[in-house]
Amino acid sequence: MATCIENMRKHFQQNKRIREHTAHDSKVHSVALSCDGRRLASGSFDKTVSVFQLDNDRDRMVKDCTFRGHSDSVDQLCWHPKHPDQLVTASGDKTIRIWDARTNRSVATVNTKGENINICWSPDGSTIAVGNKDDLITFIDVRSHRSKAEEQFKFEVNEISWNNDGDLFFLTSGQGSINILSYPDLKLQHTLKAHPANCICIKFDPKGKYFATGSADALIKRPVRTLSFSHDGKMLASASEDLIIDIAEVDSVTNLGHWLLSDKLTTQNQDQR
Repeated sequence: MATCIENMRKHFQQNKRIREHTAHDSKVHSVALSCDGRRLASGSFDKTVSVFQLDNDRDRMVKDCTFRGHSDSVDQLCWHPKHPDQLVTASGDKTIRIWDARTNRSVATVNTKGENINICWSPDGSTIAVGNKDDLITFIDVRSHRSKAEEQFKFEVNEISWNNDGDLFFLTSGQGSINILSYPDLKLQHTLKAHPANCICIKFDPKGKYFATGSADALIKRPVRTLSFSHDGKMLASASEDLIIDIAEVDSVTNLGHWLLSDKLTTQNQDQR
């Protein structure tokens, strides 16, 4: 374990190069890596989605395409859990769109009942859940593109996610709690009092061992707006609105370094703080 942490520290110390990738004309709201780690997508207030190809062998990132079609901000996006070419986006224009990165186009547009702010894909890829500003969660069948269930909540719902087995559905709330529902019947099983302030985001690690939550309680120096595990579940990245992404080793919760970002996806490795 100590060797792994030390190797990561050395990597951050030895790679301080700055690269700027022009992605959007306005604030970036969401970023996500495809399940095979070869593509990075970003959604923005400018109503577009940018997709980059990642070449790990040559340590570079190349702009692949820009998806256009939404008429309002793209607030969240996520890739298919098994097919690295499929992407879904949630927008304030009251639609979700499914995109195919091989053809660089939208393959489906689904109308919803409100301005969408969060979205996730079920682990088996059969269902998409989308939440709107009115705290209504709609479950959409991927094949038919039709709603198969809806659930209205009486509290602020910030982010949603299935567990890795797909039999539980998690909601983070404005009350600081995590509500755990059975799926597909959506019966409340447990409420975790996770934070003293607004619980904003939630992510499950790929191995199914952990899940992480971020809150406005600033327990790690600042409000956590988004989280992401590495493909092997060994590292956890967290970010806020201060242009910094912290990266920690999961098992020991040791900080390994941080990245400095801008709206143009500028990245810079820096020494451990």
